[in-house]
Amino acid sequence: MSFRDALVARIRAEGPLPLARVMALANAHYYAHCEPFGAAGDFVTAPEVSQMFGELVGAWCAELWQRAGRPRVYLVELGPGRGTLAQDMLRACAAAGLVPPVHFVETSERLRRLQREAVPRACFHADLSTLPDDGPLLVVANEFLDSLPLTQFERTALGWAVRTVAEDGGEPVFRAVEPVRLAMIPEALVEAPEGAVFERNFAAEQVAATLARRLSAQGGAALVVDYGHSGPALGDTLQALLDGRPTPPLAALGEGDLSAHVDFAAVAAAAARAAPVKSFGPVAQGAFLLALGLGARAQALKAGKPAHVRGRIEAEAARLAGVGAMGGLFRALALVAPGWPAPAGFPSMAT
Repeated sequence: MSFRDALVARIRAEGPLPLARVMALANAHYYAHCEPFGAAGDFVTAPEVSQMFGELVGAWCAELWQRAGRPRVYLVELGPGRGTLAQDMLRACAAAGLVPPVHFVETSERLRRLQREAVPRACFHADLSTLPDDGPLLVVANEFLDSLPLTQFERTALGWAVRTVAEDGGEPVFRAVEPVRLAMIPEALVEAPEGAVFERNFAAEQVAATLARRLSAQGGAALVVDYGHSGPALGDTLQALLDGRPTPPLAALGEGDLSAHVDFAAVAAAAARAAPVKSFGPVAQGAFLLALGLGARAQALKAGKPAHVRGRIEAEAARLAGVGAMGGLFRALALVAPGWPAPAGFPSMAT
């Protein structure tokens, strides 16, 4: 029985399921059985575009570590993909004298096998609760929060309701059936027109709060890079990629990647509520990478190379930093422990 058929059978037995629950089940199945990353997968992440991304993120970690006094730290990556980002980060860290213990937060055993090949010394965790608690953490989360289970609220004729997934004729369908307290909806959006959708990612906010408490107690910093906006805002951003192409989300359950825009304002606010960390950004990924030296790194890689290699490196840099490409779509946000220096790549004013 396919995942989709099993889900429909479950809905028939239990009734409509919250969208967040369906998204969690679908993505868990997808990452356990499918190849998401690279040219052979459904999408290409920044580390797969070029080594320059991971090298600059690694240099960001090492430079912050140096200015913090070179303490013993742990390098943590949330959702490490195939381990490509970690490999590139660790190479840049080592060049700066930082050779930290590595910890991955990953639930897919299939991906863990690939990550072990890429970074044999990595330690694995199913969630943040078992990460080391005896030293500062340098945490990187690239395209991690966007795949966490999303809650959607829809304005109906009777008011705001939670969007669920029901079934109709054997097909999964959206249905807004559970009224919600208006306290769940930002005041500025309460009177939105019928059919409007408001999204909130409680799982992403919980990750931010947990990181904030850890950083406040242990020291360190977290770098979040993802696509999204600074809300609150209306709009249905849930999307699916199947065979590298956009497809209706409920048509790709368990077979395609489900993700949604990250509300960086909500993530920063959740961190601030949990502990007295400083937040920097969000800033556009392109501006962030250029501030870290993307141009200089590209020039160094091009030196002495044939024309076709120079052209490829230039195209990679343009994709990472271009306003009409990843550089404009993705944003970077940093959470920094009290007493730690301001991170590179961000305006000096923290919130």
